[in-house]
Amino acid sequence: MNEQCCIIRFPETDYSPLTLEKHSNLSEHLTVQNSPVLFGCRTGICGTCLVVVKGNIPPPSKDEKEVLETLAPGNSQVRLACQLALSSDIEIAAFDDEE
Repeated sequence: MNEQCCIIRFPETDYSPLTLEKHSNLSEHLTVQNSPVLFGCRTGICGTCLVVVKGNIPPPSKDEKEVLETLAPGNSQVRLACQLALSSDIEIAAFDDEE
């Protein structure tokens, strides 16, 4: 596999994995047709794209962290998909706030 690419998987769904260049903006590549992730504002303030991420990713920015502390306090695996900096292969699942 190309070291300049990351694979995004959607476990427990029928969506096929996506291969994107490292540091790609997920919100520019994920659509209703290829992912279970929904997007609203795409700027990290609405929380529509809240997901659980498994994999090695950089920590959230200060602004993203503020939103996450409101929407999913104490859950370090939850991130805003539109704000993810792709640096390695990851798995993304919908966030269920009932968990």
